[in-house]
Amino acid sequence: MHAPAPGVAEVGAYLDDYWREYADEAGFRAPSSVATVYPPAAPTTRRPGADDSPEGLLAHLDGEGATHAVVNCFSGVEALRNVDFANAYATAVNEWLAAEWLAHDERLRAGIVVKPDDPAGAAAEVARRAGDPRFVHVLLPVRADRPYGNRLYWPLLEAAVEHGRPLALHFGGSSGNPPTPVGWPSYYLEEYVGMGHIFEAQLTSLIAEGAFERFPELRVVLLESGFGWLPPLLWRLDKEWKGLRREIPWVKTAPSETIRERVRVAVQPVDGPPDAEGLARLLERLGSDDLLVYSSDYPHAHLRTYEEALGPVVSPELDRRIRHDNAAALYGL
Repeated sequence: MHAPAPGVAEVGAYLDDYWREYADEAGFRAPSSVATVYPPAAPTTRRPGADDSPEGLLAHLDGEGATHAVVNCFSGVEALRNVDFANAYATAVNEWLAAEWLAHDERLRAGIVVKPDDPAGAAAEVARRAGDPRFVHVLLPVRADRPYGNRLYWPLLEAAVEHGRPLALHFGGSSGNPPTPVGWPSYYLEEYVGMGHIFEAQLTSLIAEGAFERFPELRVVLLESGFGWLPPLLWRLDKEWKGLRREIPWVKTAPSETIRERVRVAVQPVDGPPDAEGLARLLERLGSDDLLVYSSDYPHAHLRTYEEALGPVVSPELDRRIRHDNAAALYGL
């Protein structure tokens, strides 16, 4: 579930006087990057008639019959180049989430908003939120200045592990880098489809750089990534690791085993084959009943709901694991 990206009008009360004056003098109203990741009129951004107020999200939650829901606020803070202001803004967004969203209902949880390319500042914000169990993961845009396995980010990874929070890699981000390996695309469709390659690159980095070995308790959840691309990646990672493992001798376990044990993937958008038989094969090739966690991705719209796509395919036991058990284990609910 998503909270709409706030601007200074929403979070200004949670900024100190210095940063409010700074924003006012600069004419700053909100990070402009959010509209490029989620074009306001695109159906993948907002389903018709959606109400993304706290009351609207709670009504959706009631309709889902959910015991808990994680509210992710894609704030665009990663695009702010004044690192001090970015960290202050991230803190303000988290304060706003706690006061204006989480306080509405005890079922709600949230992701910790951080400025990821300042790992020390991000680690400090994770530590600041650690005492509030309602903040259940560290929210990172999947597009970044560099892959998250890079040792530059290890202070952030260390803080997440120390405070028992998974990393949540979410669709989007405005790092300043092109969203494709060969430069800037012309159309949003290209960026939207190509986001799967970025999730692949991030997982590959976390494996190859040894992040999972360095931090044995590290857990990662992928949000709005789809999962149809995952079985081919698992196969290829294992294949190339066998041939090139001398380059990364710290990776002692087959990458597919590590991913199945340490990574979870939200089901929306369902990007598998359109037929039930093809989806059943895809689920089998994932090789684990623990990988998938339920998401409605409200208020975004996707071609098929979980019930429409996977309802006819999954067993009652797997359905329970996806809808509840896997996320409950991940977040200690």
